[in-house]
Amino acid sequence: MKIKLTSVLVDHQDKALKFYTDVLGFVKKKDIPVGEFKFLTVVSPDEADGVELLLEPNENPAAKTFQKALYEQGIPATAFFVQDVQKEYERLKKFGVVFKTIPTTMEPITYAVFDDTCGNLIRFGTRQAASGTFQCGRLQSAPMRAT
Repeated sequence: MKIKLTSVLVDHQDKALKFYTDVLGFVKKKDIPVGEFKFLTVVSPDEADGVELLLEPNENPAAKTFQKALYEQGIPATAFFVQDVQKEYERLKKFGVVFKTIPTTMEPITYAVFDDTCGNLIRFGTRQAASGTFQCGRLQSAPMRAT
């Protein structure tokens, strides 16, 4: 059994696609019309056949309530891995990304949390293995990948 698709609720798919590609550096994989919405996924540019992140419309009232509750409680909707948290934090700040948690280390993890502009808090981080940094993948344009 493998995870090939995961999702994040978004309040507007086109806005989410722009943020997740132009700011975070993911690449659009699928864009299939499904009624008034789309089956819209992005992937890491280094893993075109890797895990797809579905930008899922939050049109269901239960989904909206769930997404809002997570946000209000400061709970990230998902997490991505990067090679260098501080470097990625600085890069995203240049794009005007709003951070709820600046880079913070709680051994063995260093992480930060930002607002994705689509109704979610997203965590990114790296973790330390006993012998040094745990390798979580490397992206050329933006060092992030879905977990």
